[in-house]
Amino acid sequence: MRRFPAAALLLAFAGVAAAQSASTGSGQAYPVKPIRMVVPLAAGGGTDLTGRIVAQKLGEQLGGTIVVENRPGGGSVIGTEVVARSAPDGYTLMTISPEFSINPSLLKSLPYDPYRDFVCISQLTSGQYFVSTHPSVPTRTLKELVALAKARPGQITYGSSGNGSANHLAGVMFQMLTGTKLIHVPFKGAGPAGNALMSGEIDFMFSSTTAAMSAIRSGRLRAIAVTGPKRLALTPEIPTAEEAGVRGFVVTGWYLLMAPGATPRDIVTRLNAETVKAVHSPAVRERFAALGTEPVGNSPEECAAFVRSEIQKWEKVVKASGAKAD
Repeated sequence: MRRFPAAALLLAFAGVAAAQSASTGSGQAYPVKPIRMVVPLAAGGGTDLTGRIVAQKLGEQLGGTIVVENRPGGGSVIGTEVVARSAPDGYTLMTISPEFSINPSLLKSLPYDPYRDFVCISQLTSGQYFVSTHPSVPTRTLKELVALAKARPGQITYGSSGNGSANHLAGVMFQMLTGTKLIHVPFKGAGPAGNALMSGEIDFMFSSTTAAMSAIRSGRLRAIAVTGPKRLALTPEIPTAEEAGVRGFVVTGWYLLMAPGATPRDIVTRLNAETVKAVHSPAVRERFAALGTEPVGNSPEECAAFVRSEIQKWEKVVKASGAKAD
């Protein structure tokens, strides 16, 4: 991955140096046609659900239509490249999760530059993951899962939303901290992985609370721990992984709204203001709370700094673990 001075990176993300595009007209006239929101992961996962919630409210506020388009594959790389190559006119957006910050260190090369080719609109939410199992797996605590994995090395399977995804690397970290050997089964998104878990095709998964909450409440999945630094307000009976005995295992999740890198500043500013308003609206806050996530709604500059720190954090994790895309 090519390196750029920190100041240049922040400028690239915030879009403060972007020129006004004649094709979009003034910020006041925007939008004059439907907006496409690309989700570079399969339908049904946390990224998809979050994107659709925000798209609906944001479209209402902008007085237009936002069409969600799922473009899964390559651990989110395929859909992300689509956005990088799209016209920077405010009519292509992207909802993305930690895969965006993991791929630069996990993959030997990317068909886009994670700094230059994107501008941050805002961080949408923050959250965490459930350690969720199929009900047939004979474990009701995280300690029991670790004991089972040690008794059956190379036999217990865990699914993920794809090679290089946050829940893939969560599994790598889990094995490092517990001394277990698991079988990683990647899928083209959290939705297909979740379906495989509910059908018993795989044993467990680090599931985003957004995607798994309904299945856990209905008993189709069993949550035995959460991966954040504290218990989830909606499920206070479920301990954190650290409380359950896996010291140092903390994995948090997030979702961001981004656009192509040269998107004009007035469009970025307008989208940021409307996005912050949307994620903090009572209706959206209520929907996020039901999914176990919290709204953020920060500035483009704050979002850019956050992404940069996440890329650096995951680079250290990947290097320490030796993880590679399968």
